[in-house]
Amino acid sequence: MIATIQPSELIGNVYAPASKSSMQRACAAALVRKGISIIHNPGISNDDKAALSIIKNLGAGVQEFNNKIIIESKGVHPVDTKMNCGESGLSIRMFTPIVAMSEEEITINGLGSLVTRPMNFFDEILPALNVSIHSNNGKLPLKVKGPLQPKNIEIDGSLSSQFLTGLLLAYAASNADGVSISVKNLKSKPYIDLTLKVMQDFGLNVPENKNYEAFVFNTSDIRHQTSTINYTVEGDWSGAAFLLVAGAIASVNGVSIQGLDIYSTQADKAIVKAVKDAGANILIGNNEIKIASSNQLIPFEFDATDCPDLFPPLVALAAYCKGTTVIKGVSRLAHKESNRGLTLQEEFAKMGVQIELKDDVMMIKGGNVKSAKVHSHHDHRIAMACAIAALKANGETIIEEAEAINKSYPNFYEHIKLLGASVSL
Repeated sequence: MIATIQPSELIGNVYAPASKSSMQRACAAALVRKGISIIHNPGISNDDKAALSIIKNLGAGVQEFNNKIIIESKGVHPVDTKMNCGESGLSIRMFTPIVAMSEEEITINGLGSLVTRPMNFFDEILPALNVSIHSNNGKLPLKVKGPLQPKNIEIDGSLSSQFLTGLLLAYAASNADGVSISVKNLKSKPYIDLTLKVMQDFGLNVPENKNYEAFVFNTSDIRHQTSTINYTVEGDWSGAAFLLVAGAIASVNGVSIQGLDIYSTQADKAIVKAVKDAGANILIGNNEIKIASSNQLIPFEFDATDCPDLFPPLVALAAYCKGTTVIKGVSRLAHKESNRGLTLQEEFAKMGVQIELKDDVMMIKGGNVKSAKVHSHHDHRIAMACAIAALKANGETIIEEAEAINKSYPNFYEHIKLLGASVSL
């Protein structure tokens, strides 16, 4: 699909998409807790669909309605020996330890860039938990056979916190008692806060968090709740970040984004600080944020180590800040849907924005954005970043493979059109 975007002036309001980080964790928690769980405001992205498909394969009954999903589970009891995670990095990392709770050998695969992402973590850790695993030289497919037995282990948290999320859920569901998971160099700590909050909301055994250096399971004879759990998926700060940047770039009179919790544990709510530092006019209300552009956006400095998904919208914002913006955390970008540091550099160069990468730092020289033909590289956040940057370019911008947005935010083009963007697909 090709998206063509004309320079536009935005105004109006839109409801934030459902958080796939919250939705996918809720699916996993509903599977392992046993009983009936009702998920309200469910996500509709490809990643969300992948999570639902996985829990069905692992034995959960799933009934889908317009505004809720009812999940009935008796625990992990696979109905298929094959599982596909689509292109979801969270699903492969979170569900693999959960799959390892089964005595059956399960083959885990994925699509697109997921088949090239490193999974050496599981080769190193799962055997210590009495799990048999065979990988394709550290890549997919994985063949996993349990049952997983919780033990004291130490893991490296520098690549992704999502591996730890899977282990925490699997330990809780396996009645872990008197054991701990020690972690070195944990990245994206707010996402672990989200995991622990979801575990609590679903009545799972929540470990004691020892300053993110160890997670200790102490409860013995754990019994899962059997009553019905109702869980509402949060608004997504990751997707809403693009809407907020769009308002900062292209709205004199302001746009309102509804459905966002400023007290959320989601790491990407840090976008609020970035747009403030860039000089945008922002007003935070109850479940609503209003944002408008200023006379001139200014360069800013930002550390995105714990929120690497913010790089694409931050680059779009920096493109309109006259001067050099500095963003730290580039090392977190290599193993995304694309190598995002290089992809952002390549595609924004087409739009006249120079990006320099040096060690763990990205420097964006902003001020003038040109019309161009760009490519998503099949990366949802690259497609959205280019679309937002196009809103005040000096002419029409064409985005190739624009359907990449379906991975996380299928309604993205529809939502920016509601705000007044000129978009043709």
